Amino acid sequence: MRKTTRYPVKGANSLWHVYKTVPFWKVVKNFIVIQTARYTPFLGMKNWLYRTFLRMKVGEQTSFALMVMLDVMFPEKITVGRNSVIGYNTTILAHEYLIEEYRLGDVIIGDEVLIGANSTILPGVVIGDRAIVSAGTLVHKDVPAGAFVGGNPMQIIYTKEEMEKRI
Repeated sequence: MRKTTRYPVKGANSLWHVYKTVPFWKVVKNFIVIQTARYTPFLGMKNWLYRTFLRMKVGEQTSFALMVMLDVMFPEKITVGRNSVIGYNTTILAHEYLIEEYRLGDVIIGDEVLIGANSTILPGVVIGDRAIVSAGTLVHKDVPAGAFVGGNPMQIIYTKEEMEKRI
């Protein structure tokens, strides 16, 4: 189960209330930083941009591939451990705007995690240390440490123990 906080809205859908929930200029700044980082090939520079301007927690030697899209409204709710790889065109969300409410949740990605290309990580998810997320996976619930997961909806393909036997 994802850990999100729900905020009900009245009247129009919650996206119409967006600038009541997050300042406009914060979104503009975040957008510029994220778009700059998406295209830069310099891993150290990306991590510096994320830590400095987005207030993300990013571990040493973590690698964000080209085109990774971070949550533009609440990137500070994203934590990535050390020596992890976030694959090409992955999206990491810390918010979701629905019809009658919006939800916010921290995303915590552990140490030495591999996230395959074109994956989407939803708000409120924890991905344990040394987990592997297959390319194209919709991560809609927590991933146990050391597990290999994949698919849409995400399923556990191998547990940590099964992965250790395979190695």
